[in-house]
Amino acid sequence: MVRSAWPRMAIALVLAVLAACVLIGINEAGHGRSLSALNNMTRDFETRGSLNRLLQHVLDAETGSRGFLLTGDPRYLEPYDRAVAEIGQDLEALRRAYADSAEQAPVLGQLGRNVQRKLAEMDLSVRMRKQGNEDAWKFVLLTDVGKEQMDAIREQAGKLIGSTAARIDDSQSEVRRALTLSRAGIAVATLVALLAFWLSLRQSTALKLAGEQQQLALQQERDLLERQVRDRTASLAELATHLQQVREEERGHLARELHDELGALLTAAKLDVARLKSRLGEPPAEVGQRLQHLTETLNSGIALKRRIIEDLRPSSLSNLGLTASLEILAREFSERSGVEVASSLEPVDLDEASQLTVYRLVQESLTNIGKYAEARHAEIAVHAYTGHVEVMVRDDGKGFDTVKARRSTHGLAGMRHRVEAAGGRLTVSSAPGSGTRVVAVLPAQAQTA
Repeated sequence: MVRSAWPRMAIALVLAVLAACVLIGINEAGHGRSLSALNNMTRDFETRGSLNRLLQHVLDAETGSRGFLLTGDPRYLEPYDRAVAEIGQDLEALRRAYADSAEQAPVLGQLGRNVQRKLAEMDLSVRMRKQGNEDAWKFVLLTDVGKEQMDAIREQAGKLIGSTAARIDDSQSEVRRALTLSRAGIAVATLVALLAFWLSLRQSTALKLAGEQQQLALQQERDLLERQVRDRTASLAELATHLQQVREEERGHLARELHDELGALLTAAKLDVARLKSRLGEPPAEVGQRLQHLTETLNSGIALKRRIIEDLRPSSLSNLGLTASLEILAREFSERSGVEVASSLEPVDLDEASQLTVYRLVQESLTNIGKYAEARHAEIAVHAYTGHVEVMVRDDGKGFDTVKARRSTHGLAGMRHRVEAAGGRLTVSSAPGSGTRVVAVLPAQAQTA
C-alpha cells in the first residue's frame, strides 16, 4: 500500500507544481498587461482632466474679465487672476503628458498659442479698462476676436480629448483581454490542482496538530512567566513596604536622638547664657549685644531642631492625635507658603500606621502644592464613613498631565505605594489649568467589643 501510494503522490505533486507554475505564469502575464493598461488609462484620465481644467480656467478667466469690463468691480479680477495663474500650470502639465507624442505635440502647440493669444487679448482689455480707455476696451469686447480664439481653443482641446478617449478605450480592451486570459488559465490550473488536494489536506492536518501542541507549550510558558512576574512583583512590593517601615523607624530614632541629645545641649547652652547674664549684672553694651545675639541664635537652633524633628517624626501625631496634627501642619504650611488652606477634619478610627500614612500623604501633597502648583487656595478634608476613611487634598493651581506624571514622578508613586500598603486606594485627578485633587480611601480600624 505504501509503495503503490508513492507514485500517485509523486504524480499529484508534479501536477500540482505544474499547475502552480502555469497559474503563476498566466497570472503574471495578465498582471503585467493589466498593470500597463491601467497605468496608461490613469495617465490618459489625468491628461483629459488637465484639458478639462484648462478649458474651465480659460472660461473662468474670460468670465472674470468680462465681468470687470462690464461692471468695473475689481472683485471680478480675483477669479480672473486665479484662473490665469492656473492656466500656466495646466499647460505645463499637458506638455509633460504629450512630451513623447509626436502626433499630438503640434496640436498641443497650437492650443498653447491660442490660449496665450486669448490671455493677451483679455489682459489688454483689462488694462485698458483700468486706464479708463473706454472706446478701446469696448471695441475689443465687441469684436469677434475673442470668440474665434475660444472656438479654436475648444476645437484643439476637443481633438486632444478625442485622442485621449480613444487611448482609454484601447487600454480598457487590453484589460478585458488580460482578464479573459487569466480567467481561462485559472480555471485550467484549478482543475489540475484539485488532483493534489488530498496532499494538502493531510499536511494541513499535521500542521494543525503541531500548532496545537506548540500553542499548549506557549500557554504553559506564559503561565509560568505570569507566576514569576506576580511573585517578583509581590516580593518587590514587600521589600518596598519593609524599606518604608525601616525608613520611618530610622526617622523616629533620629528624631528621638535629636530631641534628647541635641535638645539637651541647646537647653544647657541657653541656661548657661542665662546664668552668665544674671551674674554679669549690667554688662557693657557690646557684651550685652553679643549675649542677646547668642540667645537668639540658640532660640533659632531650638526652633530648627523642633522643625526637623517634626518633619522626621511628628510628635503632635502621637501626642495630640491625627486631627490636631493635620491642623498644625496646615497652619504652618499656610504661614510658610502664603497659600490659604481650608480644613474639614473629622475624627477617624485608624491605627497608628494608617494615621502616619494619612499624615505623610497630606504632608507630601502640601509640599507638591508649595513647589509646583502655584496655587492660592488649598483644601484638606478627612471624613469617616462606615468601614473606610476618605482623605482629600485639593488645590486651585496650574495642574499637570497625570499620564506623563505617572511615568516620571516618584513622589506620586511613593504616595500610591504607601496608601496601597495600608490596604487603601489612591486617586489623583488633574489637568493643566484645572488644579489637582488627591483622594485616598483607607479601611477603618475594626471595632472591638
